[in-house]
Amino acid sequence: RIIKTVVKTFKYFFGLRFEVKGLENFKVEGPAIIVSNHQSILDMMGLMEILPDDCVQVGKKELMYAGTVGLIIYLGGVIFINRKSTSSAKMVMAEVAKSMATDNVKVWVYPEGTRNCTGDLLPFKKGAFHLAVQAQVPVIPVVYSSFTNFYNPKKNLFTSGKIKVEVLPPIETKGLTSDDVSDLTDRCFHTMRETLFRLSGSPS
Repeated sequence: RIIKTVVKTFKYFFGLRFEVKGLENFKVEGPAIIVSNHQSILDMMGLMEILPDDCVQVGKKELMYAGTVGLIIYLGGVIFINRKSTSSAKMVMAEVAKSMATDNVKVWVYPEGTRNCTGDLLPFKKGAFHLAVQAQVPVIPVVYSSFTNFYNPKKNLFTSGKIKVEVLPPIETKGLTSDDVSDLTDRCFHTMRETLFRLSGSPS
């Protein structure tokens, strides 16, 4: 909560404004998997605008060594996964599934697997959706509008701007099995992609 309060103040220095909708969709009983698009380090400020209590993130292990950002993320209780080791990642996710039920926490995952500031979505990795089905908990999609009209590191573009954030209704997984993971992944991808285009005012 301390980190959340501090990071939220950064938006004033960067000239960012956030318009948030759908926070009521976080009010599900018990654990859940939250999935969102991931564009840049600016996501951290957007994350702190809406991050529910009792929520932990899953991130790549390399972030631990990202200086101040790595320290903040570590202190924030992020669960780190070694993406280069399939067995290690699976073991961590299995432990996450147990902890979700025991500690009654929500888990935040970026299914694209890396930052993507193209104005579109990268194909989703299935780990988050396997976890949701394994734990039989709902998936809650969160979509940030595109940053491309005011932020482009390749062009050294960074001006003030407004970011729209929308929390979509939960997608239930009760009764689903591993055979349904691909369909669940595709459904979430297309729903979030349509929302991204709508929030960004981009053609589908």
